[in-house]
Amino acid sequence: MASLLVVLLTPLLWGFGSYMLSMDEKTYKLIGEDYPGNRAEDVKNPGLLWMMGFTFVVSFLGLFSLVPLRKVMVLDYKLTYPSGTATAMLINSFHTSSGAELARKQVSCLGKYLSISFFWSCFKWFFSGVGGSCGFDNFPSLGLALYKNTFYFDFSPTYIGCGLICPHIVNCSVLLGAIISWGFLWPFVSRHAGDWYPADLGANDFKGLYGYKVFVAISLILGDGLYNLIKIIAITFKETCKISTRQKDLPIFKEVLDSDTSKRLLEEKKRDEVFLKDRIPFWFAASGYVGLAAISTATIPIIFPPLKWYLVLCSYIIAPALAFCNSYGTGLTDWNLASTYGKIGLFIFASLVGSNGGVIAGLAACGVMMSIVSTAADLMQDFKTGYLTLSSARSMFVSQLVGTAMGCVIAPLTFWLYWSAFDIGSPDSPYKAPYAIIYREMAILGIQGFSELPKHCLELCLFFFAVAVAVNFLRDVTPKRVSQFIPIPMAMSVPFYIGAYFAIDMFVGTVILFVWERLNRKEAEDYSGAVASGLICGDGIWTIPSAILSIFRINPPICMYFGPSSGS
Repeated sequence: MASLLVVLLTPLLWGFGSYMLSMDEKTYKLIGEDYPGNRAEDVKNPGLLWMMGFTFVVSFLGLFSLVPLRKVMVLDYKLTYPSGTATAMLINSFHTSSGAELARKQVSCLGKYLSISFFWSCFKWFFSGVGGSCGFDNFPSLGLALYKNTFYFDFSPTYIGCGLICPHIVNCSVLLGAIISWGFLWPFVSRHAGDWYPADLGANDFKGLYGYKVFVAISLILGDGLYNLIKIIAITFKETCKISTRQKDLPIFKEVLDSDTSKRLLEEKKRDEVFLKDRIPFWFAASGYVGLAAISTATIPIIFPPLKWYLVLCSYIIAPALAFCNSYGTGLTDWNLASTYGKIGLFIFASLVGSNGGVIAGLAACGVMMSIVSTAADLMQDFKTGYLTLSSARSMFVSQLVGTAMGCVIAPLTFWLYWSAFDIGSPDSPYKAPYAIIYREMAILGIQGFSELPKHCLELCLFFFAVAVAVNFLRDVTPKRVSQFIPIPMAMSVPFYIGAYFAIDMFVGTVILFVWERLNRKEAEDYSGAVASGLICGDGIWTIPSAILSIFRINPPICMYFGPSSGS
């Protein structure tokens, strides 16, 4: 299962519709040969051999970057990883103990809600129109005014399921972040269009509102992620010193001595034992990362000469910290923000290299960063699935290695076949690849450096970074009865960039769970996971027939669109 998922997700990871195409001659000409900063020298057309080589030398690094922290992420922090949890529930449903009445009912519940979610997603498709701009996914359920600021319920079973799985504080933090950003901050910034930034910019232009969204969101993420990373390192060092002085051992799990221990605690103890049994040695992960980084540092400058070896080396020094931030955020909200980290890498490295090759260097660095942070989050998601299904962590790691190796061959080969057979990237083609132009324009902007960012963007970034650190510190120093109500900055950051609509969905899920727990706590504990998994898996399964329909160019027959009445 893990290997198959890696193979399926690799084309998205390697930017065959975004930064990889941004390098080609067609995108260069579409932007315009006279466009400032768009040079003919910054062109590298797709080639099967160099694409395979590039994917091989960088795609395995993320797998080794966070292996030593798997216990911290899964056991100590108990991160949810909603998709991994849903997958585990689905797998467990096929291996229930014979005669277990509760297990039978849970499987029945999962199947029922999986079917409901699948057929609801199918029903929504008929009204979604061409391009997905219509239908229930764009339903102005809270009014047209709020809809313009992305506040609407889009009837997504996946995110309602995430709301059922994620802790209440995570869902409330996501909603709070949506209110702060799309309710107050972005409307406030938008009112200064024409002063803080040019008013006529596109929706994906870093010089406009989009620049605020990306950099402020990443500031919150880095503030939260780096704080927790430093805290983990400090605690680990402290506990290691205690062990060395024989004061006490670093606890793996708490021993339960009460004879009336609940079945749930016993099951959790068993999972902990299995998860920790097949250890992946620290030396193996560290030497694997260092060895692969050395090979990649020597190879990437051959493929992309503007990206010098010392810049590649710098990216691999900071990448594990960013991988931790992304994995931590994915565990909380199920959003993998690899593309956001890729854009930050693109912008920074393009500005460091400058006008002489900065476009290619930035786009290549984007690919390197996206690869590491995304594969690290995917591996941790699989570790969560393995933990809940009593699977060997070592086998999950090996499966990821096998799947990544397969993807490094299959994905470039598949893209090359499409590239050879179709007019990919042309405005008149069915495969327009609009992100190719966006990523190249980002790289061109990055050449000019942070001075080209909109006014007060850096000040806002520093402010929200400090807020993230302060809120985390407050959560640590206050009593648990108080800290449990303090929001999580990492969860708050996601809607800053994505939008508020999924926060509404997750909040609906948490409200359903809250009411359910008040009416019948035992039933909620037994069945909420099955309901959530069914909703997530059913919606996910629908993507397969949806993709098949898209391949055969079968479009939805109806576009359900909402607008103001004629009298308003």
